[in-house]
Amino acid sequence: MRQILLVEPGYRNKYPPLGLMKIARYHKILGDNVVFVKGKLPLIQSDRWDRVYVSTLFSFFWRETIETIKYYKKSVKKPKDIIVGGGLATILKNDIQDIFPDITIIPGLLDRERILDKNNDYIVDSLVPDYTILEQIDYKYGIKNAYIAYTTRGCKNKCKFCAVPLIEPKFKHYIPLKDSIHIIENEIGPQKDLLLLDNNVLASCRLSKIIKEIKELGFYKGATFIKSQRYVDFNQGLDSRRLDEPKMARLGEIALKPLRIAFDSIKYKDPYINAIKLAVKYNIKYLSNYILFNYEDTPCDFYQRLRINVEMNDQLGTKIYSFPMKYIPVYEKDRRQFIGPHWTWKMIRGVQCILNATGGVVGPSLKFFNIAFGKTFEEFYKLINMPERYIIYRLKHECDGAGEWSRLFDNLDDSDRTMFISLISSDRYDHILPTGSQTVDSLIKHYITDSK
Repeated sequence: MRQILLVEPGYRNKYPPLGLMKIARYHKILGDNVVFVKGKLPLIQSDRWDRVYVSTLFSFFWRETIETIKYYKKSVKKPKDIIVGGGLATILKNDIQDIFPDITIIPGLLDRERILDKNNDYIVDSLVPDYTILEQIDYKYGIKNAYIAYTTRGCKNKCKFCAVPLIEPKFKHYIPLKDSIHIIENEIGPQKDLLLLDNNVLASCRLSKIIKEIKELGFYKGATFIKSQRYVDFNQGLDSRRLDEPKMARLGEIALKPLRIAFDSIKYKDPYINAIKLAVKYNIKYLSNYILFNYEDTPCDFYQRLRINVEMNDQLGTKIYSFPMKYIPVYEKDRRQFIGPHWTWKMIRGVQCILNATGGVVGPSLKFFNIAFGKTFEEFYKLINMPERYIIYRLKHECDGAGEWSRLFDNLDDSDRTMFISLISSDRYDHILPTGSQTVDSLIKHYITDSK
């Protein structure tokens, strides 16, 4: 019997590590002893393990991931018995190998036979996740009382901003649900909701079969669980370009809440609006929306997409909650580094200051949106270039510094405005020399406190 340690680095994340949970199932089938930990634990590190698996997530968790691998490298007899996999390990395999040339890195999915051991034919990615290992840690994930699964794998779109084509390059049209759900139910009891992590389920030619199976598992529209409504959540979002009326009709048969639809660019405005109208037709009015920004979009594009949502709420009676997502290149190791071609650091920070006050979500109220983000793009543009304290504590400063700043900003001519926006584009202002423009120099003084 081998002693197996499964490690998830200590970063904050919403979902449990399904990859490690499937590896746990694999080793328990083989009769091995399995222990799961999150973060760096001295008592666990001091033991000797036959294998240590370290999961990885996003590239910007680079430092935490490298420190975790280094920490547990002492816990095995041979470095090759440290096995690292997951998203970051797939995308930055060579970078990790440069630091740890003697460990084992497995990129992509464990979707073939004999990847972990040469003497058996189990396909690890096809195994049911072992939820019981989550009871070994104190960390509480954001998801509870839900089955977590896939009905498809991969995505046909191959978007340049997305890591899915690198991690799941082959699109798989159908993954059966029933057997997995029944096994999980027998081990930890029935769960209220169904969380599906499909990246583009609407690209599947087996969508009708998937919907049928979801209904047969008890997640049909109006289904309840101990007097509470059951929900199905395609958490990674649906593609409005693939959402026609027959597909929406099928989605309307299940307990879908919320309906998540990506709105990554203003060029998808027409199919996106059409998808929202189809949702209303089939009595789906609670929606969630991913809004990518800082990619190839402009601040105006971003503002327009947010405004379209709140205006449709007023017109159609929907409740669309938007979640702006700052674009970070899939290879980037630092969240702060990348600035899109039409953005500045200050503009991005301005958006984040607004979102801090809203908990990261843009709610359905048009009235509140007009206050938080501005009634027009011009107002929004002005807001995101304000000093941080004026954005966050707008009412407090309305009659003192913010009022003066606003008057000065409005008095800038085109030339001075261009110069001013360039000067405040970074995160430091106390190094800025006098410009010769009294208005610009007076405006810059309002940023010195933020810089300090």
